[in-house]
Amino acid sequence: MLRFAAVRSGLGMLTVRRALLLSRSAHSAPQAEYRPIKKVMVANRGEIAIRVFRACTELGIRTVAVYSEQDTGQMHRQKADEAYLIGKGLPPVAAYLHIPDIIKVAKDNGVDAIHPGYGFLSERADFAQACTDAGVRFVGPSPDTVRKMGDKVEARSLAVGAGVPVVPGTDSPISCLQEAQAFAQTYGFPIIFKAAYGGGGRGMRVVREYEELEENYQRAYSEALTAFGNGALFIEKFIERPRHIEVQILGDKYGNVIHLYERDCSIQRRHQKVVEIAPGFQLDPHLRDRLHADAVNLAKQLEQNSKQFPLLSKQTLAALRRNGSGTEKAVLARAEETLGEHGNISFAFDAYKVFHLPHSLMIKPAAFACNQQKKASQLPAGFEKLLPKEKQS
Repeated sequence: MLRFAAVRSGLGMLTVRRALLLSRSAHSAPQAEYRPIKKVMVANRGEIAIRVFRACTELGIRTVAVYSEQDTGQMHRQKADEAYLIGKGLPPVAAYLHIPDIIKVAKDNGVDAIHPGYGFLSERADFAQACTDAGVRFVGPSPDTVRKMGDKVEARSLAVGAGVPVVPGTDSPISCLQEAQAFAQTYGFPIIFKAAYGGGGRGMRVVREYEELEENYQRAYSEALTAFGNGALFIEKFIERPRHIEVQILGDKYGNVIHLYERDCSIQRRHQKVVEIAPGFQLDPHLRDRLHADAVNLAKQLEQNSKQFPLLSKQTLAALRRNGSGTEKAVLARAEETLGEHGNISFAFDAYKVFHLPHSLMIKPAAFACNQQKKASQLPAGFEKLLPKEKQS
């Protein structure tokens, strides 16, 4: 399966320079003044952290490392200007997934931006949002974009909407072994289980015959839960010996998106890349151009969707409750009272309205798609107008 990957650590200085371009003010409450990045934390370990530290040092940016109790002697701790323990008493992986400790270290030590590296929290929207809420820049996309692309099932849907071809797969995370059996009966073997909320080769298991289905389902779930804190899985038809081509993308807060060409990551072990070759070799020029165009179009569509209904931070919502107009407070209170039972509803407001009328409050019904939440048609009379039209049923 072809994968469009955002620019991360592999480009060293370019990745960190991106932090200077990606002001988080586009995705959170407006900030009063420009704040240059003087100190960067890497919420990761090993070579990725070291590479980001090297780039920061070349740019004159001070660096901060975090480490688990088991990683006290690791090299990345020694390469940073400052280093702090996180996740005391936790296993090493759990320590690097402990968002409260990471945010506390960042706030206590004047960190301006956090680079997630790859794996761990790099595809967790709640971590990107926690950074925004804490007033720390997240080196990467907005929380809403991370949520959409971190959720591999939703990312598939966005790709289909952008005209990008995808292999056959489930439209939502599976909830039981019976759903996997039904998919296998429809599309045949081999199939592959994939973590719905993570990447990096974790939570992936290939199934080639019916007898292997249950064991691989359980193993993939357990691995995804351990690696990403969420064991949700989806299924795709497995392609034997595919070419794994990634297109590198660079974007800014104004919606400009460019590609930085592609790299061939087909040489893998256990679904993890071993060698990356750039540019991709023996790649048909027309196919290469199509890959580049599809990647840019997908990124632009994602950016447009994110800008249409920008998420408000918890701090902004709290400020509206305290200091908002009577209409604002009334709409917030009524929406929360009525929709609160549906789970963690994310509030978003139309960026082009002043928010003086109730219909300018848009509810992002992310929770309606899972956990057997109520449909929009079951809401009290009048509340269907608060939902984006494409989500109504």
